[in-house]
Amino acid sequence: MAVTLTDAARRHIAVFDEETDVTPTDCVVDDAFDRVVFVAPPGTMGQAIGPGGKHVKRLESKLGRDVEVVEGADTAEAFVANALAPAAVYNVTVSGDDTTVAYAEVDDDDRGVAIGADGRNIELARRLARRHFDVDEIELP
Repeated sequence: MAVTLTDAARRHIAVFDEETDVTPTDCVVDDAFDRVVFVAPPGTMGQAIGPGGKHVKRLESKLGRDVEVVEGADTAEAFVANALAPAAVYNVTVSGDDTTVAYAEVDDDDRGVAIGADGRNIELARRLARRHFDVDEIELP
């Protein structure tokens, strides 16, 4: 599925690539929560974050916003689990006929982490899953 990027997202990707030597597959500028979210290719998360988070810290300084990195995945199930991190996700099942829904089983102690303040984390996961895998909804049963 093709992801459409804004001009601002393209500029942020260039800065991210320059800082980390990792070319993200997506970038979402989330003005509501004053953050920029990058999707790193599978297997590049450590390099993208840098030792002790130094790449993220420098990006935050350069961009003047919070920076989050989500690791991409080859399946919708793995992607949803990554998008909900750092919550402990035990299992993700994707099903649907007219509407595609991902059911994510999250540790009871991590439900708040998965949802986030004002729903910011789960809304981001929904947005990214829609962009990358046509998942219409994520539910925490």
